[in-house]
Amino acid sequence: MRSMTGFGAAGARESTFQLRAEVRAVNHKFLQLKIRLPSELAFLEPEVEELVRTRLDRGSVALNVSASGGASLSPIALDVAAARRYKALLVKLARELDLKAEVALEDIARMPGVLSTQSDTRALQRGRRALLKVVAAALDALDEMREREGKALARDLAKHGAAIARITARIETRMPLVVQTHHANLQRRVEELLGSRGSVQPQDLAREVALLADKLDVSEEIARLHSHLGQLDALCAKTTPVGRQLEFLVQEFLREANTVGSKCNDATVAHDVVELKTTIERLREQVQNVE
Repeated sequence: MRSMTGFGAAGARESTFQLRAEVRAVNHKFLQLKIRLPSELAFLEPEVEELVRTRLDRGSVALNVSASGGASLSPIALDVAAARRYKALLVKLARELDLKAEVALEDIARMPGVLSTQSDTRALQRGRRALLKVVAAALDALDEMREREGKALARDLAKHGAAIARITARIETRMPLVVQTHHANLQRRVEELLGSRGSVQPQDLAREVALLADKLDVSEEIARLHSHLGQLDALCAKTTPVGRQLEFLVQEFLREANTVGSKCNDATVAHDVVELKTTIERLREQVQNVE
């Protein structure tokens, strides 16, 4: 199990430049990527994104790679001959227009073709290898942090699961007594209403008790809660991302708790249901951090 939050950083040095990658991740329902690369390596963004997607399943992830060093992956080329031609043409134009010829260096430098960038294929290949290496190293550091937090999350989920199991067992133990109490109350109310005017037939009372017991029966909900607890343990033991499955499972926990609360009109069970729903909510909050 891994958390969705974490931070990882790494650096890589080549002979003429160095790269540093930092990756931050926070909770998100899906995988959302924001990637910033050095301008000369921006064309590698699809390849970097594919690498990240093979490593991460969920989370809002921000990856920033910066480059430093004296040499450029796309060195600037100077065409002196073109600059001379531009100067000569500008001077000629000034004479034709009877203007004073003052040709500044920055004017010539802005002319097309005077200064240009030339792709250094070998340097770009070295940059590509260094970029993928440093991103992979940063993702390794992120994974290490997310796994540490994931272990803490697994312990916390197990603790909440144990609490849900205890509360469910209390409700299960209490329910037969609830049915007996409602049976006794029903019989007493019938006797109070009838008084000395007669008595209710045993079969009629038995039918009403059976209907009451059916209305109060939460055995299916209790069984499903036990089943969900087994699924929780199984999911926490997996090595693959289980966040989405856990989110669905928490919804099922809450559904069963609500049904138990609506079926049972008993103060003790009502308090247990409130505690059960509170524990499930704590479980839900932690599950939102799981990848």
